[in-house]
Amino acid sequence: MPLEDGDPVRPRGRQVNGEVSGTPRLRGMGDPSLRGTAAPGGSRTEVMAEGREPGPALGDGDVSPGGAPQRAGQHEEALMTELSELVQKVVKSSSWWERHGVDISILACSFLLLPAGFLCLRSAQAIPFLAGVLTLGMVHHTLAVKGSHLASHNALTESKSWGKVWAIFFIELCSAFTVEQATYNHVKIHHGYTNVIGLGDSSTWKLPFLNRYVYMFIAPLAVPILTPLVALDLLRNVEWKAALRTLCCLFLGFYCHYWLLLHVSGFQSPWSALLCMLLIRSLLAHPYIHVNIFQHIGLPMFAADRKPKRIHLMSLGVLNLPRNALLDWSFGHSLISCHVEHHLFPSLSDNMCLKIKPIVSQYLKQKKLPYNEDTYSSRLRLFLQRYEELMVHAPPITELVGIQ
Repeated sequence: MPLEDGDPVRPRGRQVNGEVSGTPRLRGMGDPSLRGTAAPGGSRTEVMAEGREPGPALGDGDVSPGGAPQRAGQHEEALMTELSELVQKVVKSSSWWERHGVDISILACSFLLLPAGFLCLRSAQAIPFLAGVLTLGMVHHTLAVKGSHLASHNALTESKSWGKVWAIFFIELCSAFTVEQATYNHVKIHHGYTNVIGLGDSSTWKLPFLNRYVYMFIAPLAVPILTPLVALDLLRNVEWKAALRTLCCLFLGFYCHYWLLLHVSGFQSPWSALLCMLLIRSLLAHPYIHVNIFQHIGLPMFAADRKPKRIHLMSLGVLNLPRNALLDWSFGHSLISCHVEHHLFPSLSDNMCLKIKPIVSQYLKQKKLPYNEDTYSSRLRLFLQRYEELMVHAPPITELVGIQ
């Protein structure tokens, strides 16, 4: 459940491979007054269709860069349509195994590792015990992060009914959050208004009262505790039936984990079992927080009434990290090395995002659009050096000038 004081930030879409054409010039436009609205009770999952603009425009509407907004807007929509057609050809030619089977198999393998992990914790020797912690930590984050993320976008199945079942299982039972709020905040707001100030600007990950080292290296340990507490607070915004279902799933998920530690792993003390549960659930909490802030914060931000069209919004405001075996398995490609592809086509599975990555990257670079990539270590250094600017002060709004 994620720098020195100085002048306002002037973020630029960072590019690699020598691509610098089309980089926007930025000019601060003042602080916005727009804030996000609360999710309606019982709000349902809404997955953005490929090639369509995010949710309804707020304020005065989109303003495209250049001297002819309407003509530029039509050009951008044509670019998104062309890219969507290229991607759709790949999707239609892909088998069920490629579209869903690979990711379902990864989740299934994680389930199969559960008995080995709990049995390893029975050992009094350090190495088998640590192996059990590592195994269960990996399994938990695969189910809670990868499973929940895919389920929130209905990317595990083409059936809406089964999609709802998997969303409840992965989001509520495994990750201790409520489906309605998770899908509203992530799918409708974050994806619909990526890097739009007051809406999808990732500000929920900011804790400005913490210093950089506490936030980056200590606070993530509290994620397993804070996540259900935040979920309980958000239950005020959902229907009573959904709230009751969430409470039952949260209790069942925690109790099953606790019971298995006592009766299968052989913990003698309730407190030792709870401490081990915290250790398991926070094993990858640091990269979880880091990934959530690295891939959006520090990139261009926009006002709701002056945001670019979808293809520019996603290419400017989203960043890919390099492939990493540990994080690819537990978080999924769409959250690590294919985040740009995921934001452009959010209903695709992790494996399909990886498959279309060469097409998307080549197309954006060919059209001289940003394709942001950076390393994990580079982003970590950036956030430690500029923590005050990026995570404490309000980001400036980007004015797009001369995007081709």
